[in-house]
Amino acid sequence: MVVRVLFVCLGNICRSPMAEGMFRAKVDAAGLTNRIRVDSAATGNWNLGNPPHRGTQQVLTKHGIDYSQMRARLIGTDDFGDFDYVIGMDGSNMQDLEALQPADSTVVLKKLMDFAQDETQSDVPDPYYTGNFDETERLVSAGCDGLLRAVREKFDI
Repeated sequence: MVVRVLFVCLGNICRSPMAEGMFRAKVDAAGLTNRIRVDSAATGNWNLGNPPHRGTQQVLTKHGIDYSQMRARLIGTDDFGDFDYVIGMDGSNMQDLEALQPADSTVVLKKLMDFAQDETQSDVPDPYYTGNFDETERLVSAGCDGLLRAVREKFDI
């Protein structure tokens, strides 16, 4: 079985591609590349087809993560059937996702920070507006660590 994880933010150029890349790197480091599939998407359509924001590119480059194939895309109702986890970055993303989620969906729909241990912050602030890519990187990394732990426990991998 392949576990499928989708990260979602507003524009799919800052937080969700950062989470996609960092989570994929953690999955690879754990030797689970063939067991966990990762993607990202947007709730808004402003940046469709665009690569990650230069601030996210810098974070991913620092970690040796290739983002060359990443392009912003819009989440659709089919994603709720195609993925096991749909992970939003903040409360606003979650409201949008809950409104889009089909009634018969069995996807795990949570915020990334729900998985972060010892974090008091419940949302990952959008660095497009804050300019603080370092804070976003720290929070995304903590959330991805917790999410990987949760996936490994749930699926015994």
